Amino acid sequence: MVGQRRAREGRPAGLIPPLVLTALLLLVPFALDSFRQQLAAKYLCFAFPAVALVLVWGYGGILSLGQGLYFGMGSYFMAMFLKLEAAAQDNTGSALSQFYGSSLPDFMVWNSVEALPWWWRPFHSFSFTILAILVIPSLIAFLLAYANFRKRVGGVYFSIITLALAAIASIVIIGQQGYTGGVNGITDFKTFLGVDILSDIVKRQLYFLTVFALLLATLAARFVLQSRTGKILVAIRDREDRVRFSGYNPATFKAFVFAAGAFLSAVGGALFTMQEGLASPSLVGIVPSIEMVIYAAVGGRLSLTGAIAGTLLVFSAKTFFSEHVPEIWLFLLGTFFLLVVVFLPSGLAGLCEKLVRAEWRSRIGARRSAPASEKVGRGLGVSSPP
Repeated sequence: MVGQRRAREGRPAGLIPPLVLTALLLLVPFALDSFRQQLAAKYLCFAFPAVALVLVWGYGGILSLGQGLYFGMGSYFMAMFLKLEAAAQDNTGSALSQFYGSSLPDFMVWNSVEALPWWWRPFHSFSFTILAILVIPSLIAFLLAYANFRKRVGGVYFSIITLALAAIASIVIIGQQGYTGGVNGITDFKTFLGVDILSDIVKRQLYFLTVFALLLATLAARFVLQSRTGKILVAIRDREDRVRFSGYNPATFKAFVFAAGAFLSAVGGALFTMQEGLASPSLVGIVPSIEMVIYAAVGGRLSLTGAIAGTLLVFSAKTFFSEHVPEIWLFLLGTFFLLVVVFLPSGLAGLCEKLVRAEWRSRIGARRSAPASEKVGRGLGVSSPP
């Protein structure tokens, strides 16, 4: 009964950090200028894969070093839609459009591409674009994970596979310049469904949309972790053999959580393209994928709110060091990472949890000592104060 009562009392308290963080994020546009607001929106987009890694790595026990692949897929899918919309509105390319029979993005014209590729054409539709962002990365991730986990390929071997796929995707994007924009990526967007996305008002609305979507993603991840599926995931992470002997198929659960992580990462990538007006191979490769792991590690790989805070802290440190000490900012950032890993192995969330536990223990100790002193006073005939 005591444990159940404490659990009920802890649930509202567990909602306090997300609510406080959400309130602070909603106040950002009113406290910062448009440039800093743009930076904050960019940081929040990268919080999506950090939250995904809490699910995949923290509770699923799957260290994915290729989340940039799914972040990039969401980014490029949205960029393809925006670029086709911009090409249709570009009057300078109307002659080429009449000659080729369709509106071509500018980088395709520069690379002598004569017709829009068949896999670009469905992205004229906004509905298909949203469906592609939500389904294709998740489906690819599920099939990839299930094929490996069914053969019991896991641990560092699976991490290497995810890393290799991210590297291959980046190389393919750079090599197919006529169809993907190459190393420059896809940029120069003008509108989104006819709305000017370059105006400050729309960028502020996109910022609030990002905060709202991140809050929904965090609540959905929290729901999964508190469900029966979440408990089985933790059991698989700790003792997979026992879960298998209990009649469950660990491959299915691990593939599910890996697909859920890809889903969240793709949503973050799509929002990043709308905020920054860019889809680049630099978002897909090895370096961004490892950085996403760092975001989760700094915040705490077992805390959803901590992952968001870790992302904001790392990006804020990167921005501060690059602006004030541009000569040595990379060294300072590396030192910051080392200090966190050495002295805060559980991240910021672990530090906060230790502080809360220490405060809780001190209060319990004070409560337990008070009745004892009263009993001693009564035994000596001393009345307690009113």
